[in-house]
Amino acid sequence: MKGTPEVPDDLVPQPRLPNEMFLTLHGGYQVPQIGMGMCCRPTAYDHELVYRTALWYLLLGGRHIDGAHLYLNNKAIGRGIQEAMRRGIKREEIFVTSKIFPTHFGYEAAMKVVKSDLDDLGLDYVDLFLLHFPANFPLLGSPCQKEGKGASECRKETWEALSELRNKGLIRNLGVSNFAKKHIKELEELPNVAPITNNQIMFNPFVPDNVMETVDYCHSHNITITAYSPLGGAGYKDRAIVNEQLTDLSLKLGKSTSQIMLRWAVQKGCIIIPGTGNPDHMKENLNVYEFELSDSDMKQIDDLKYSAKGTAAMMHLDTRNLK
Repeated sequence: MKGTPEVPDDLVPQPRLPNEMFLTLHGGYQVPQIGMGMCCRPTAYDHELVYRTALWYLLLGGRHIDGAHLYLNNKAIGRGIQEAMRRGIKREEIFVTSKIFPTHFGYEAAMKVVKSDLDDLGLDYVDLFLLHFPANFPLLGSPCQKEGKGASECRKETWEALSELRNKGLIRNLGVSNFAKKHIKELEELPNVAPITNNQIMFNPFVPDNVMETVDYCHSHNITITAYSPLGGAGYKDRAIVNEQLTDLSLKLGKSTSQIMLRWAVQKGCIIIPGTGNPDHMKENLNVYEFELSDSDMKQIDDLKYSAKGTAAMMHLDTRNLK
């Protein structure tokens, strides 16, 4: 089978990385700043390759897996986690994220999704559970919308349901994904619910300037940022490889341009979830803990910011106008 190679039966877990970095969420929970994104590549949609990916990553020293109900691969991720635990990795060392898409927004539907995800993963709890997107796409419905409720009311109802599950210990932390500042404020105003601990968004050196408004708001309100597409995404990945500033730093530091971009995001105080089914690339990504960019290096990359234009800018999900 092409893609992620088989995991040797005699491969034992590597210890946690000596220079591993964490961010602290509400309540004191710590999340590793480097995780494995389980979406949006060919090896993320074959269950055997997903199993191998999760297992390789955990055995190589990674401890953070980012999935979602929408990805339809939780059972395979769960198999990988269970096998890693069988080989000696403790459950409490593994940080697992899942998400609920707006097609399942609503009190009862949210309860069912969390139960389904836990059953598929074979876990008693998830470490972080996110609202995947603030509102449904056109022509897609949800149980909540079928009751005549609007997007805002559906978000609030879902958040209240997840908060109850957090109180029961089935979820340890709650967060959001692709949320603009106004959507975050709306949930922050709800009484007697769980705090927002994380916002997962597309974030890399080429983001358009409106993204930074959300990042700055989150950081100032003790909400961590998880960066998906930290290597530029479909609009900028190829450009990043040949970018002069990045290639100059690559030669200077003896690191790949991908490693430099990942380290930049880590030093910006973000969690990163690059996705790969290649064990060598996993090792390269985890190696980002082992070097540091100087202030001048960081400024050189900072100067690339706000440069997304045309098609590349369109690849960034701008949710500010969603109700």
